[in-house]
Amino acid sequence: MVVLQLRFLLVPFLTSIMGEAQYMMQDAALMNYIDQRFLSLEKRLEKCNQDILDYVEEFRDFSKMVLSRLARLNSYKAEVKSEVENLLTRIERAQRDIDYFGSVTDSNTCIEVHEDLVKQQLFEEAETKKKLKLMLNASCDHMLAGIKSLKIFKKIGDKHGSWMKDPGKKHAKIYLLNGSVNNVILEFANIMTFMESNHMLKAHKVTLPFPWQGTGHIIYQGFLFYHRYGSLNEIIKFNIQKRNITDQMLLPGAGRIPAYQLSPPTKIDLAIDEQGLWAIHAEPETEGNIVITKINHITMAVEHTWDTSCNSKDAEAAFMACNTLYVVYNFPSGGTSRIQCVYDVLDTVNTYEIPELHFPKRHGSHSTIHYNPKEKQLFAWGDGSQIIYKVHTKQKI
Repeated sequence: MVVLQLRFLLVPFLTSIMGEAQYMMQDAALMNYIDQRFLSLEKRLEKCNQDILDYVEEFRDFSKMVLSRLARLNSYKAEVKSEVENLLTRIERAQRDIDYFGSVTDSNTCIEVHEDLVKQQLFEEAETKKKLKLMLNASCDHMLAGIKSLKIFKKIGDKHGSWMKDPGKKHAKIYLLNGSVNNVILEFANIMTFMESNHMLKAHKVTLPFPWQGTGHIIYQGFLFYHRYGSLNEIIKFNIQKRNITDQMLLPGAGRIPAYQLSPPTKIDLAIDEQGLWAIHAEPETEGNIVITKINHITMAVEHTWDTSCNSKDAEAAFMACNTLYVVYNFPSGGTSRIQCVYDVLDTVNTYEIPELHFPKRHGSHSTIHYNPKEKQLFAWGDGSQIIYKVHTKQKI
């Protein structure tokens, strides 16, 4: 009897325990299922985030590529525009020549030129000379008579480079631009700081947004003017103090051949004299003769261009002084540099009576020579040396 009662009591108890165990197993399975779902969701979210990051990176690369191509398209557009303008100018010149030859009548005994055409041409030439004299300061009446002495201040840097002062500023800062392709200017407080043994520690570095090409750059009134590396004939105007590009231009006809045969990295040589900014280059159409262009340094517009009789063969450098171009020649293996071609844009110098001017006491070559109109000195870079030449001047003939 007691046994039967115990059975009746144990059966419900065991039944309840088995039911609770079954529920616990179901709950554990449910929790495991939920955990697996959460892990799956986390993995999907992580993959989604990674995909988004990859898409963002690809979009940035694509944007950079598009912007780069747009910049190149703008550059090509400007170059094509310049070439078209240059072509139109040449067409106009050719048309004037055709009109001139059309006005010439054949005769059995001689060729007679129409008097009205001659008068018109003479009048136009006279008007052009008047405009040039107004544009250029005619009171600038001195010319080089000799190169008196030299001083080598330092020997630092590559074979090609340039160094200079700013003739348009009152400060005595020295600027050094090493190499034919670079984008860092070294600025020194004065010549004494530059000459010190630890001068590099005191140099102030100015980084350009684009590197330069050659050694024909110049600094004037706080701006660096230079030929942009990778471009045919783009000249950049860079504000040294504000560290930004303020203007740029394309120089028609320039950049296809070196300005000087013995300085092949330099395709465009910029110069400063008493009248401001000039550009010196050579063209294949002139059989290598040097072309000089007067540029307004404020607006970066071409004011006038002259085809000179000075050839770039065996030339190593040139500079402008008082409206006059002086071309420096040398031997391919190096030697005594000499000025043996002079071109005055106002025809106030009798170039046939100018003797050959030799650079003193030095055998080698120059990669650049710049005239400083403020100090009446030549800043030169010769085989890695920084040199200053003092010059002797006289009244123009």
